[in-house]
Amino acid sequence: MGITERKEREKEARKEEILDAAEKVFFEKGLPLATMDEIASIAELGKGTLYLYYKSKEDLYLAVMMRGSERLYQLFSEATSTGEPTLKLIRNLGDAYYEFFKTQRNYFRMYYFFENQGMHKQVSEDMKSRCYQNDQRIWGIVIGLIRTAVQEGIFRKDINPEQTAVILWSNSNGLMRQMDRMDTYWRDAMHVDLEDTLRKANSFVLQGMMTEEAKKEYAGLFQ
Repeated sequence: MGITERKEREKEARKEEILDAAEKVFFEKGLPLATMDEIASIAELGKGTLYLYYKSKEDLYLAVMMRGSERLYQLFSEATSTGEPTLKLIRNLGDAYYEFFKTQRNYFRMYYFFENQGMHKQVSEDMKSRCYQNDQRIWGIVIGLIRTAVQEGIFRKDINPEQTAVILWSNSNGLMRQMDRMDTYWRDAMHVDLEDTLRKANSFVLQGMMTEEAKKEYAGLFQ
C-alpha cells in the first residue's frame, strides 16, 4: 500500500470515528444542545481536528443525517427490486418508508432540521450540494416509478410525476410525524389508530390517481 493510499484510508477512518461520536451526541441531545467539544471528547480528538473535516456543527449534523438517507435509499432500492407489478412497487415504497420510521427513528427525527430555517445559515455550500445529490437519488426512485405507472396506464395521463412524489411523501410524512409526536393523544383521546390511518390514506391517494381500468385490475390490492 502506498503512502497516499494509506493516508486516504486513515482520513476516511477518522471521518467515520467523528461521525460515530457525533451520531451518539446528536441522538442523545439533538442539535441545539450538542457541542463540538463533547463530540471531540468522545472521538478522542481535538476540536480543531473536527473543523478540518466539517466546517460547522450543522455540517456535521447533516453528515450524520446522510447516513440515515443512505439507509432509506437502500430500503427503497430493495423494495423496488422485487420484480412485482409497478403499482405494487409503489405500495412497497410506502411500506419501506414506514419501516424506516419504525426502525430508524433517530434518523427520521433528524429531518426536522429542515423546518428551522435559522439553522441553515451555518451550512456550507458544499454540504448543501452533497445533501441535494443524496436526496435526488431517493426522489429519483419514487419519480421514476410514478412515471412508469403513467406510461403503463395505471395512473392517469394528467398526473405529474414530480408533484405526485411530493403528494405521496407529504401524506406519509405528515402522519408519521403525528405518530412520532402525538400518537398517544390520537389513540387515547380521539380513538384513532394512526398506523391504520396511514395505510388507508396511502390507498386513497393512489386510487385517486389511477385510471378506471387500473382500478378494476388492481381492486384486490386495496382490500
